[in-house]
Amino acid sequence: MGRYLAEKAATGSFDLESFEMSIRSSMHHIGCGLLEQIINADGGGYQGSSIVAGDGRRHEFVEYRDKKLLTVLGPVSVRRAYYYDKESRSGFCPKDRALDVEGTPYSAGVRRIMSRIGACRPFGLGQEDLYELAGIHVEAKAIERVSRMVGDQLESFHAGEAKAALSDDMTFSSPIPRMYICMDGTGVPVVKRETVGRKGKGEDGQSKTREVKLGCVFTQTGVDRDGYPVRDEGSTSYVGAIEPAEVFGRRIYAEAMRRGLGSAGEVCVVGDGAAWIWNLADEQFYGATQIIDLYHAREHYWNVARTCFGQDKEKLRQWTEARKQELDEGRPEDVIAAIIHCSSLSGSDPALCEKEAGYFERNKERMRYADFRLRGLFVGSGVLEAGCRTVVEQRLKQSGMHWTVQGANSIIALRCSILSNRWADFWEYRAAA
Repeated sequence: MGRYLAEKAATGSFDLESFEMSIRSSMHHIGCGLLEQIINADGGGYQGSSIVAGDGRRHEFVEYRDKKLLTVLGPVSVRRAYYYDKESRSGFCPKDRALDVEGTPYSAGVRRIMSRIGACRPFGLGQEDLYELAGIHVEAKAIERVSRMVGDQLESFHAGEAKAALSDDMTFSSPIPRMYICMDGTGVPVVKRETVGRKGKGEDGQSKTREVKLGCVFTQTGVDRDGYPVRDEGSTSYVGAIEPAEVFGRRIYAEAMRRGLGSAGEVCVVGDGAAWIWNLADEQFYGATQIIDLYHAREHYWNVARTCFGQDKEKLRQWTEARKQELDEGRPEDVIAAIIHCSSLSGSDPALCEKEAGYFERNKERMRYADFRLRGLFVGSGVLEAGCRTVVEQRLKQSGMHWTVQGANSIIALRCSILSNRWADFWEYRAAA
């Protein structure tokens, strides 16, 4: 207070930011001392001259050992009783397990902040943010290691949830009118060793990316006054990883079961034309209404239009407007006929026309958009398109980034948990474990 009054008298002004940061630092210092006293109030966690560890072996007390631990308030010294088994040559401190700091110099609170930062920001920039926002100084590499560790732990946590969801014990208090399962894939740049033997689109024929398979589940209760479907607020959850389609299929099915698939009145699968999506839909969600994303379908007749009428803007407009109306009215057969007719035009690409006509032929029952709209269904995968950007692209596809599969999957796990509003659930689970 004296410093404030002196500065005010001398300069006529007051540097609020400086005082804010100074007071925060002082409060952290005081809190750090108090926290250290609380942590060490047990005298080191001594549990007798010998204890039986989780492996069934009896460990003998040897000595007390101090450990430097970084907490959200600052560094503290933790006194711990150390137990050792001569036969297995292994030792441990029970107090480390009680405090959830085994094998790490960071408290659970610091790990939570570090992994949250790592999920949202490049590790180097995250290091700066962490110091600026929380006064915690750690190396960028430490943020990367902790983010990967927490991401792996999240995977285990969600695997446990999936196992519970697939059990017969899952019950839901109220039925779900309509559930949507959306699936898509997007490439992520990876280090060279992750693409050995994989063909790519580059000039050298080598792949430079790996596909992240991303899925989301959301529910719909009703429609708006104009009859358009309305997604239930806060109902969207995400899952994803770089993994084979069959493994991802089990992942998305488990998430749908966790969300109440068994009590859903109607189930819809929305995706683009990728074969793996519809194979999984048939296998994991048999009987669901299958819908090709309308906007993705439009891209396919546009591919034909640009090839056949690219230099004639008026013909391009007329032809695409007619196809748009046919598709909106759920008449893909008419779109197919128009594409086949284009294949005979001068300057067309018959191979492209055949390919795109085949796309509409294979998926025509997934393009009955007029019927879908009458039923109040979503006909686009905008939720998942946005998910691909927010879950994957914003963090993993920035300039100069190249990931290992394991590193990318750890970050994906973090981001899916955060964007699915399940982040707090994980930390509550760890605190109770």
